[in-house]
Amino acid sequence: MWAQDLRGSIAYAKATAKVGILTAEESASIISGLEQVYAEWAAGTFEIKVGDEDIHTANERRLTELIGPLGGKLHTGRSRNDQVATDTRLWVVEAEKDILKDLATLLEASAEFAETHIDVLMAGYTHLQPAQPIRFSHWLMSHMAAIMRDAERLQQLIPRANQCPLGAGALAGNAFGVDREFLAKELGFDGVTSNSLDSVCDRDFVAEFLMWHSLLLIHLSQMAEDLIINNMLKCVDIDDAYATGSSLMPQKKNPDALELLRGKAGVALGRSVGLMATLKGLPRAYNKDLQEDKVPLFDAVDTVKDCLAIATGVIVTMKPNPKMLMKALCPEMLATDLADYLVRKGVPFRETHHISGACVRLAEESEVSIDTLTLEQLQNIDSRFEEDVLKVWDYEVSVERKSSIGGTAKARVMEQIEKCKAFAKTL
Repeated sequence: MWAQDLRGSIAYAKATAKVGILTAEESASIISGLEQVYAEWAAGTFEIKVGDEDIHTANERRLTELIGPLGGKLHTGRSRNDQVATDTRLWVVEAEKDILKDLATLLEASAEFAETHIDVLMAGYTHLQPAQPIRFSHWLMSHMAAIMRDAERLQQLIPRANQCPLGAGALAGNAFGVDREFLAKELGFDGVTSNSLDSVCDRDFVAEFLMWHSLLLIHLSQMAEDLIINNMLKCVDIDDAYATGSSLMPQKKNPDALELLRGKAGVALGRSVGLMATLKGLPRAYNKDLQEDKVPLFDAVDTVKDCLAIATGVIVTMKPNPKMLMKALCPEMLATDLADYLVRKGVPFRETHHISGACVRLAEESEVSIDTLTLEQLQNIDSRFEEDVLKVWDYEVSVERKSSIGGTAKARVMEQIEKCKAFAKTL
């Protein structure tokens, strides 16, 4: 957080000059020195020394080396308590905005992929049992619907995180009347925190991000699990870049990238719970325990960015196998369509549900596929079946009948795809 720390110090030097703690010349000298420190960090030449307790003392020590004792004036009225809170908020907001761009990339890539494969059908499952036919693109957009909610939630976190605590001091406030609204504007914050005690110990914005990243990784894990299963069934081929072979069995092609995505969700939950446990017993105001927010925070941001990159790569390089996806379909998935057939003839659904169930049982007892039952066999179960009932056994027709908003009919899936593309452009 060296960059955020130096930005905060530059703004604070300007603010203290405004209230007369620094002269204009002193402020300019300090700012010039801080810019030199910034340049050293950026060039990779900054030298960390044994006495540097943290980023704040390291930067101030180097500033004093560059401009002399004047550097000691910078910290007037400021505490490392409000300093670290400011640095962390700046860093988190920057990271969250950066992640939104990664989410946009995943959403755009997935929408394009879904559109390319709009005509591919697949089996839809509930309880991992064959349920109803759907479009492959509908399945993919179901996962993107969750990612879109994640993006919305992340957008909602930013205004709460983007509040300026600088000027809160150690806990009681600033004794020199520093203009906190000026500081907020200089640093790009949306506003200032309302209570100095709370300002220095509030880590809600870190906890919220950790909870958010847990849910995002849960959603990525669910998508990964679906793909692992479809890869096992040869319905989807995972690119070699995201798979590995076995050290013993030459025929193996393991979906390692997807398994790692799935595994990261558990670790993410641990980070979130761990910080919450740290926070639960803390008295007001700042306590050293709060430094334990950094490791899970930094790890969480790195993990999220890596996982989004992997998920995007897997999707754009994978190859659905239409033949195998169709093979996974079975006529029994159209049992509901059989019930709907009678509904369209005025029969109550509860009755048609039982009638269709009887047809399923007859097929099972006869050890035949339900779509091979003759019209006579169907009419023996219910006389309201007519010759056109045989048109029910068409997967494409079944899919196209699901034409309500959000359904798996082609036009409705295209609406979902366009909505996803439009939303991604707002991130």
